Amino acid sequence: MPGATAAATAAYRAACAELPGAHFRPLDGLAVSSIGLGTYLGEEDDPIDRGYGQAIVDAANSGCNLLDTAINYRAQRSERVIGQALVALEREGGFTREQFVVCTKGGYIPFDGGVPVDPGQYVRDTYVRTGILQPEDVVGGGHAMTPRYLEDQLGRSLGNLGLAGVDVYYVHNPETQLGSIPRKDFLARIRAAFEMLERQVAAGRVGRFGVATWNGFRTRPDAREHLSLAELVREAETVAGRGHHFRVIQLPYNLAMHEAYSSATQVVAGERLTPLEAAARFGIAVMASAAILQGQLSRRLPQAMADAFPGLQTWAQRALQFVRSTPGITAALVGMSRREHVAENLAVARAEPSEAGVASLFRQA
Repeated sequence: MPGATAAATAAYRAACAELPGAHFRPLDGLAVSSIGLGTYLGEEDDPIDRGYGQAIVDAANSGCNLLDTAINYRAQRSERVIGQALVALEREGGFTREQFVVCTKGGYIPFDGGVPVDPGQYVRDTYVRTGILQPEDVVGGGHAMTPRYLEDQLGRSLGNLGLAGVDVYYVHNPETQLGSIPRKDFLARIRAAFEMLERQVAAGRVGRFGVATWNGFRTRPDAREHLSLAELVREAETVAGRGHHFRVIQLPYNLAMHEAYSSATQVVAGERLTPLEAAARFGIAVMASAAILQGQLSRRLPQAMADAFPGLQTWAQRALQFVRSTPGITAALVGMSRREHVAENLAVARAEPSEAGVASLFRQA
């Protein structure tokens, strides 16, 4: 497929010989950095675009080959910046597209470049009158995951990114649907989405797919918006058997939201497991979003944090080290829209992950 390859990502890892080997992790045959660059926050304007563009180039030169975005982030501008940065990295930096693991998401209805004067009219003209969406497809004021809609969104994302294929495509916060439809209908919708995504894998437009969530995996099994990983895997197997490409999940994990590691919210074959344990059982990689909780964990934290991760200079670095050191986490995603963010966050890549530091914090909790 026209995307990241095992050989190219291994070459990228080899070129980062000054970094500990544990900084790179396996992701379905690829080598990915344990710190990924996120692109969620920021105004929808040119200065933020320039900041992200510079940050992506710096990150690529500092041992980060994992780029995470979504079509609705900053009204499609974040995807476009990544596309422009990849061109610059190839033209001027000596990198190849195949060295980078590019991830995006579809589900929320995006604007185009900024908020339109009449958002409702924009949605009707762009999606409803064109037949891409039916009004009943949309829940929560702006979320849909029908096959036709997601296929349209994937095509727009590839155009924004300037790529023939993405390495990971996530259905974005699918648990949003559970606020409006019964679970049986939800499972039918996710199965239809997975069928479409398997076709995109076969066509070379997607390398592997998953779900990017907020509350779904962290909530109790009796919660309305709960997502069962076992159920999702079953739907993937119904579509494509054991060779399915549902290989990645994303959920928030940080010092303040640690359910992925600490709460047995998942039931697998009658056994209560944490989300990380369940993912390991199914061979699914876990990406941790909100690693420093959108900057909230970059300020003064308990002294135990400094004790658990000595050698790191800032609270943001310690918070990031906590996430990437947690067993079962493939990568910690952190927003980096400025070069100074990259310098601070990627300095953590030079430290060995510390499972002992994580364990010491949970013992004190």
